[in-house]
Amino acid sequence: MHRIDETAKFLPVNIAVATISDTRTEANDTSGDALAERVAGAGHRLIARAIVRDDADAIEAQLRNWIAAPDIDVVITTGGTGVTGRDVTPEAFGRVLDKTIEGFGELFRMLSYAKIGTSTMQSRALGGVAKGTYLFALPGSTGAVKDGWDGILLHQLDSRHKPCNLVELMPRLQEHLKA
Repeated sequence: MHRIDETAKFLPVNIAVATISDTRTEANDTSGDALAERVAGAGHRLIARAIVRDDADAIEAQLRNWIAAPDIDVVITTGGTGVTGRDVTPEAFGRVLDKTIEGFGELFRMLSYAKIGTSTMQSRALGGVAKGTYLFALPGSTGAVKDGWDGILLHQLDSRHKPCNLVELMPRLQEHLKA
């Protein structure tokens, strides 16, 4: 299912990680820690990390800062993807995305269904592209972070993954802006 072309060169990507929460701190951010460990363990560069409160304006501001940063290729958030009143990460993403990657959310929920059943329908995990930067929103649990990274992002952010991967598309993400 996941095939790595061992003859191809691994290209590390620069990743920023944000935990969206009103209650998490650096001391108890287990999902952010799990994601940061996985990013580094896969050979990528963790460029920035933040904890952002559950506020659409604050999330949007952080996303826009990282999208504008030339040294950040991918932004991954954890938290705020549920259906309660404080869960506004997808709304903030909607303010900045140029394109959505519908398959990311669908695939995340498929993988999650195998573990938590129909409760996965409460997740609004999503992916997309903004000004040449990939953005992915994962739920806030450590298990969800592991599912999203281990089951999807680990492979799609590996330049050696075949038959295709997101890294090989990076040089073409801003084609529409050149016209």
